[in-house]
Amino acid sequence: MSFSSLAARARLPRTTAAAFPFTVSANLHSHLPARPNPSGKAQLSKSHIPLAFCTSAEDAKQSKIGTSSENEGLPAGLRRETIPGHVALILDGNKRWAEQRGMESHSGHDAGLHALVRVMGLCAKWGIKVATFFLFSSENWRRPAAEIDFVMWRFQKMLVDELDNLIRQGIRMSTIGDTALLSDSLQQVLEYTKEAAQNNTRTHVVFAVSYSGQDDITKACQSIAMKVKDELETKITATPCPDSLIRTSGEVRISNLLLWQLAYSELYFTNTLWPDFAEPEFTEALQSFQQRRRRFGGR
Repeated sequence: MSFSSLAARARLPRTTAAAFPFTVSANLHSHLPARPNPSGKAQLSKSHIPLAFCTSAEDAKQSKIGTSSENEGLPAGLRRETIPGHVALILDGNKRWAEQRGMESHSGHDAGLHALVRVMGLCAKWGIKVATFFLFSSENWRRPAAEIDFVMWRFQKMLVDELDNLIRQGIRMSTIGDTALLSDSLQQVLEYTKEAAQNNTRTHVVFAVSYSGQDDITKACQSIAMKVKDELETKITATPCPDSLIRTSGEVRISNLLLWQLAYSELYFTNTLWPDFAEPEFTEALQSFQQRRRRFGGR
């Protein structure tokens, strides 16, 4: 089946379909592997990628919107001129969220996915140009295979289910990390979403998957020692260094994310668990950023 036929089924714009460079054998949903059993008793696929997921959490409460035309569309208290251009987020706390409610860990990943979709939408709505979401580190491969397989499946399903919505919001997507370790079907869906939304310009969402900041630096050094700085600055798919790093769940560390690029980022840590991170919490984090004076090593 050609991409044009696939795009028609997915209700993608005709121009997007015409621009897509390869064909696939069936619609996107057919590329989803069978849903893994998070108990670990079912047969598991060979490749995986953990992330935060959800389809059942309640949407965030809508906060008051600023009244001035300059800040139109922003919550009260945020200013358009100091909205960070690039926000990096470490999505932490899914398992603890589930445990606090007496649920299985996969329910926390479900709730985390809902939060991911919600926050991507807020980034587009508020005009944040780049948002990097740290979904899965290279160290996370040490987690139980059943958990990894379930999370990988849910991430892939989210991409399939939300593609139309993300395109309508002007979001384009890319990845950083060792994606060769992911399943073939997930790699194909990631490539599909990247190409389908490549002309969107409102917000660039970067998924950090199977990612290690240390590996990023090591590979750059191995690539060409005399050009390490240039290599590192372009490694994150030609995006600027983050202005703000937000980490949920109360942990106070950066966990191997963008070690080079975070040199002068403003750090913000919140006790809110990722599945509960909604518009009020995101607004508070950005207000904290806007109140800081960035010196970049100077006075």
